Amino acid sequence: MTSVATTAGADAVGRRGAALVVLCFVQFMLVLDDNVVSVALPSMRDDLGFGAAGLAWVVNAYFLAFGGLLLLFGRMADLLGRRRVFLTGVALFGAASLVCGLAQEPWQLVAGRFVQGAGSAMASPAALALIALLFPGSAERARAFGIWGGIAALGGTTGLVISGALTGLASWRWIFLINLPVALAAVLLLPRLVPESRAGRAARLDVPGAVLGTGALVALVYGLLRAGESSWGDATAAGPLVLAVVLAVAFVAVEARAAEPLVPLSFLSFRFRAVANGATLLFSAAMYAMAFLLMVHLQTVLGYRPLAAGLAYLPYGAGILAGMWLSSRAVARLGMRPALVMSFLITAAGLLLLSGVAPDDGYASGVLPGMLVTSIGCGLSLPALTVAALTGTTEENAGLGSAVLSSVQQIGGAVGVAMLVALATRRRDGLTVEGSQYAATEGFSFALVVAAVLVALGAAVIAALLGRARPPEGTPDV
Repeated sequence: MTSVATTAGADAVGRRGAALVVLCFVQFMLVLDDNVVSVALPSMRDDLGFGAAGLAWVVNAYFLAFGGLLLLFGRMADLLGRRRVFLTGVALFGAASLVCGLAQEPWQLVAGRFVQGAGSAMASPAALALIALLFPGSAERARAFGIWGGIAALGGTTGLVISGALTGLASWRWIFLINLPVALAAVLLLPRLVPESRAGRAARLDVPGAVLGTGALVALVYGLLRAGESSWGDATAAGPLVLAVVLAVAFVAVEARAAEPLVPLSFLSFRFRAVANGATLLFSAAMYAMAFLLMVHLQTVLGYRPLAAGLAYLPYGAGILAGMWLSSRAVARLGMRPALVMSFLITAAGLLLLSGVAPDDGYASGVLPGMLVTSIGCGLSLPALTVAALTGTTEENAGLGSAVLSSVQQIGGAVGVAMLVALATRRRDGLTVEGSQYAATEGFSFALVVAAVLVALGAAVIAALLGRARPPEGTPDV
């Protein structure tokens, strides 16, 4: 009997490990497509005849759908089944990737990118919820999230390298077509590894809340993207942002009265998660903006070719993996709050180092030190933030908690890119320094200093508030 039980337990552990591998590979694919188009945009423009404004929407359409639909699909995963919503999202993402890879007109590529974003919004929170349920213990969950975060970081880092290599050696179309084998494997394998899970009690989707919440997020993301392209006072940016505020107020009013709210106010008011999500917002704003600004700086000021700029990011991925490996150990030894404060301060120090990169600096002496310090701090932060943001989630709301976290990350990224890129541009344009490289460097440096301040502010929020927020039993001490 003992032997049979041991074998059954080993099989269950093996299935959980295999499921984690499949879910991580899908997340790698989803994160890869966050930035895989960056290096390939000029080739897309030449092949399909994009205008300058239209080309930006190859990137923006993905973020608009992803950021705007996360909350809706996260709640749908809880109600309709996390595995079902995940598999639907992966299949949709794969089909959209095929459309993008075969696109012959600009609108076809933009539409495909929008559908890719919708597929990501279905798959990503459902996958994170499945991991949270597969690994319920605090220690094993922290390790699983560390692996998940490391794979996601590799996707974000290697996307630039893969894009440069495929675009230079084959065609930009292959940056989309390589998604098809991963999507197909996930659709075939995951049903054999993960049982279906959904909220234990029957519930109906809150349609008014879904419409208002999704509308508020879409309007917010769209307004932020427009503000990054034009200015905060432009009507095309200000109008959607005002609409987002109005819809958000209406959303809160409706949710307060709904019998089955899309996002129960008690979920949002749980202080431990609220502090973690607030810190995640500041952290994401700084890190998304840093990645964008550094890639532009490497190519336009330091003179790196696209593939070389992508390869320059490889140590960043290695630093994140090292930080991920250390993260669970730091939380176990120091506690959640001290580990997060330390990791945020390390990240802020790395951003300050990067802000000092000058046009005549070499890679090893100028770029690499700040990149390594930033990446280690980032790697230390991400798993602990994920564990904190999903603290207390259950079978009833794991998908919702994952969707809220992912929405916060996307919105923070959109805010950070829009705000810090605008600050860098205005700083550059307001200088009369001789030589455009030095003016561009001043703008880059100023924006990264602001990014460091945002991360330091996140550390202060965690130090002041997280220790007063009581986590449920089983969470690492703060």
